[in-house]
Amino acid sequence: MATASIPRVACRTIFAVLSLAALPFISVRAAEAGGDYAKQIASARASRVESLQRSDGYLSLVGSGWLEQGDNTIGAAPDNRFAVPGAPAHLGVLHLAADGVVSLRTVDGASVTVDGKPVTAASMSTQGAQEKHTPTRAYFGPERYLYVVETGGRRGLRVKDNAAPLRTHFPGFDYFPIDPSWKIEAQWQPFETPHTLKLVNVVGAESDEPITGQAVFERDGKRYALIPMEEDGRLFFVFTDRTAGKFTYGGARFLYAAMPKDGKVVLDFNLAENPPCAITPHVVCPLAPPENRLGLAITAGEKKFEGAGH
Repeated sequence: MATASIPRVACRTIFAVLSLAALPFISVRAAEAGGDYAKQIASARASRVESLQRSDGYLSLVGSGWLEQGDNTIGAAPDNRFAVPGAPAHLGVLHLAADGVVSLRTVDGASVTVDGKPVTAASMSTQGAQEKHTPTRAYFGPERYLYVVETGGRRGLRVKDNAAPLRTHFPGFDYFPIDPSWKIEAQWQPFETPHTLKLVNVVGAESDEPITGQAVFERDGKRYALIPMEEDGRLFFVFTDRTAGKFTYGGARFLYAAMPKDGKVVLDFNLAENPPCAITPHVVCPLAPPENRLGLAITAGEKKFEGAGH
């Protein structure tokens, strides 16, 4: 099995032009200009913001941190290992056992609500890798709760508050002007043998993702390629370009596209979006792999998020 590799790197901007000399000429079809297209993009952007503002979404995150083996104190007081906004001064202790099992016990007469019942101790099932499992939620208020996540074999605390200002007063995004020329019809080139793409996230955890092909397109007389994963029946691209770190988030931007049809993939960079970690510091996101660091400036889609102190 072939493997596309990526070294452990810090969250920084790195650019590379892909060498595609052996590939055939690729034709590109720009989108038709017009008001209908602009309305479609505006509608899609509004739907994205609405989705972000849903209950229990990323915008409700107000606290996070990695657990150490043994006891990890939590509460609003500054002498806790983890500051938990809105909690009692000393809410309790999260204990991480050597086998990875996490348990919670409260202190000083405090209690939390788990599965609708007030308790002083609970076993904390984790969210799991790729957020595939529902974690135990320990509520310490009507809108506030904590839970445990698993990333790259590590256990971490997350705290959510549905009344968080970032959720209730989300400032929105800045965008490049809508440019129909950035809606590009790329050629889909499937790989003849199985491949994997090695992703590294901002804390250095690695994962090997299966990939089936690449989207190849031309811009200003040069050829480029992007390698996607598949997510929920769509192609999912993690990429950077020459706007990264200046006008867009340096670690990566995300782009979703429909599955290939008749050997083509439509890449609409007007819908390129910030990863969650560009919006809140309480999320871990992948960095763009070297294969997807493009040597051109994609002046389309969401710009760097400047809200909430970013």
